[in-house]
Amino acid sequence: MKAHQRSKELYERAVKVIPGGVNSPVRAFRAVGGDPVFIQRGEGAYLYDVDGNRYLDCIGSWGPLLLGHAHPDILSAISAQLPHGTTFGAPTELEVQFAEELCEAVPSLQKVRLVSSGTEATMSAIRVARGYTGRDVIVKFEGCYHGHADFLLAKAGSGVATLGLPECAGVPASITANTLTLPYNDVQALHTAFKEHGSAIAGVIVEPVVGNMGCVPPTPGFLEALREVTQRHGALLLFDEVMTGFRLAYGGAQERFGIMPDLTMLGKIAGGGLPLGAFGGRADIMDMVAPVGPVYQAGTLSGNPVAVAAGLATVQTLKARRHVLYERLDAMGSKLSDALRYAAEEAGVPVVVNQIGSMITVFFTDLPAVSNYAQAKTSNTQRFARWFRTLLEEGVYWPPSQFESAFLSDAMSEEDIFRLIEAARVGFHKAREVA
Repeated sequence: MKAHQRSKELYERAVKVIPGGVNSPVRAFRAVGGDPVFIQRGEGAYLYDVDGNRYLDCIGSWGPLLLGHAHPDILSAISAQLPHGTTFGAPTELEVQFAEELCEAVPSLQKVRLVSSGTEATMSAIRVARGYTGRDVIVKFEGCYHGHADFLLAKAGSGVATLGLPECAGVPASITANTLTLPYNDVQALHTAFKEHGSAIAGVIVEPVVGNMGCVPPTPGFLEALREVTQRHGALLLFDEVMTGFRLAYGGAQERFGIMPDLTMLGKIAGGGLPLGAFGGRADIMDMVAPVGPVYQAGTLSGNPVAVAAGLATVQTLKARRHVLYERLDAMGSKLSDALRYAAEEAGVPVVVNQIGSMITVFFTDLPAVSNYAQAKTSNTQRFARWFRTLLEEGVYWPPSQFESAFLSDAMSEEDIFRLIEAARVGFHKAREVA
């Protein structure tokens, strides 16, 4: 591994003109020590930094790159669109075709509205839920991150947890007064909340598999309880599938678990690596959105043809390969998680490895399981930091946060997974040295 001199120079320049030197907090290495690595290019399963180092990429741009970097189908679609223009502020045929593909793929979608980010998708869907029900209260879960809209930053996990922030400054208490936060995977707390506030609850928003306190799958019966209690009380169920959409199955977590939400938010993979998000659901709910209904939502770059071309190419590629791709990713994830558990046990380091499909997190905790935010936060972040730095030295780019999911891609080979396992084994032995 070459020295990171060029990255260091760029970081010194960046901190003078960009807060913290990064344009999203999770890109900083503050929680793991050292300065961030600056990336020059990506190819397949690998990243290459400005100093000429190569890394196996286990971030995938924090989720979007299920097919790996610079996939030829996606690059071809972007290249074909560019000569025709980048944005029009007017409808295009591509938008219609893309919306049709999304509605065909995702079980809950009857109508869909395109936006430019996952944050836009979640804030817009919540506005629709409130407009449809005529109620104000939104239920969310501790450690679930749904973008940086003010009313969703209560106990939001992700970068807030990574940086050790108690809450987000700049968010008045009055803004979160109608946000009710519950422990994830706690059915009893859910029933209590609806018993006390049911007539005021517009909807429940949830990551069906959490990725923003680390990977935390739902316990058996939890998603079913969400569906039952919201229907019984006339509230809407909102699945934030920005991370899980097209990752856990072609139709997302709702296909995998067989649960039909009322509204779904998409992003990341659906945008093919370009800025794109979407929200949609039942036609009667989506017809509340302007210009048909009274709930206003708009965006100058919503549905811009370059992002839509990338998203369409991604979805069509996944559609063509879905019968083999997801089985391969599941097998790869299971093999890796088993190997990581064994390697940690061999090194004498207590960990919990949570994995579902191509999402995986190693929690450095001596608890027997991690199924909620409070359990995730028992992790030894100093041990994780040492493990992370060792992986980086060994040429593996793992998320620089204990509280984020890592992602596998279809571009990874068996040899890549073996290399990751060997790097992790070295890392566990180094982590053992940390108290």
